[in-house]
Amino acid sequence: MKHVILLLRRLATWTVIVPILAVAVLALAWGRSIPPVVVVIAAVFLAASVLAAVHHAEVIAHRVGEPFGSLVLAVAVTVIEVALIISLTASGGPAASSLARDTVFAAVMITCNGIVGLSLLVAALRRRVAVFNAEGTGGALATVATLATLSLVLPTFTTSRPGPAFTPAQLAFAALASIALYGLFVLTQAVRHRDYFLPVEPGGQDADVAEHADPPTTRAAVASLALLLSALIAVVGLAKIESPAIEAAVRAASLPQSAVGVAIALLVLLPETLAAVRAARRARVQVSMNLAFGSAMASIGLTIPTIAVASLWLKGPLLLGLGPTHIVLLALTVVAATLTVVPGRAGLLQASVHLTLCAAFLLLAVSP
Repeated sequence: MKHVILLLRRLATWTVIVPILAVAVLALAWGRSIPPVVVVIAAVFLAASVLAAVHHAEVIAHRVGEPFGSLVLAVAVTVIEVALIISLTASGGPAASSLARDTVFAAVMITCNGIVGLSLLVAALRRRVAVFNAEGTGGALATVATLATLSLVLPTFTTSRPGPAFTPAQLAFAALASIALYGLFVLTQAVRHRDYFLPVEPGGQDADVAEHADPPTTRAAVASLALLLSALIAVVGLAKIESPAIEAAVRAASLPQSAVGVAIALLVLLPETLAAVRAARRARVQVSMNLAFGSAMASIGLTIPTIAVASLWLKGPLLLGLGPTHIVLLALTVVAATLTVVPGRAGLLQASVHLTLCAAFLLLAVSP
């Protein structure tokens, strides 16, 4: 009887209920003209489904362990991001031609400055200094910088096509290079140099066996996989339903179109931010770095190729090149992150630098 009660309690948790109800709301609302109250309900379930999806990705990540766990989280977040971008681009028309660029750049700035800054701040406040593996984190940063330059900076300076856009051949190269670099990084992180991405204690020793909760059972991981897929389906469908309301809200608030991309990035990265901060509180700063730079890398390395393929049927140009202000912010972020990563140790000053850069980006996103 006790086992039955425990099972019922487990099934009654919000992370189980939300994906199921979200799919039900999607089925009821799909293809129909829905009133404003249903739009609000769908928005609530959209946000809750994002949180539930990342929760179940965390369960699977805990089961497979580091560094594979960070990869699972990064890929799950990127799938959600791509779904939102394609849904909003398909319904937004020419005004949404820069949505992919805005979302990817926002994800890079939030991860490399916001998540990194918060993680370093939490770790430094608790232990005076945050310690991580410079070899692995430096390699991740170099990959992020290369991907961001190839996909977001070069289109501004190419001359074969007017506007900050690639020609089909250039876009194909950027997409293939992004996939190749991301795949090589995954191979490095998971196989060839796995030890570079494992947490270290303040004293420098390996912390792969640090105290943490027992990993979930295989049955629990399989259940989380099923619920993760359900949540992702709900996110994709509900984003399609919500896209007209989101566009109308941005116009009503007189915000620039790039604010939509920032909102998408903030939504999908919020749960991962919480996961990174929790890891930093346990002195597992390397896990936080894996999450931050891994998410930035996946956001570029997986989103750009997917959007490149989707552009074959999406109407309007695909604008990828950043403007001068954003290029300056990206260059400053790469320089600051390099100086933070190289020593393998960071404190309050480095955390403050990254958080200031993140704040400047958010301010300029709503008031360019």
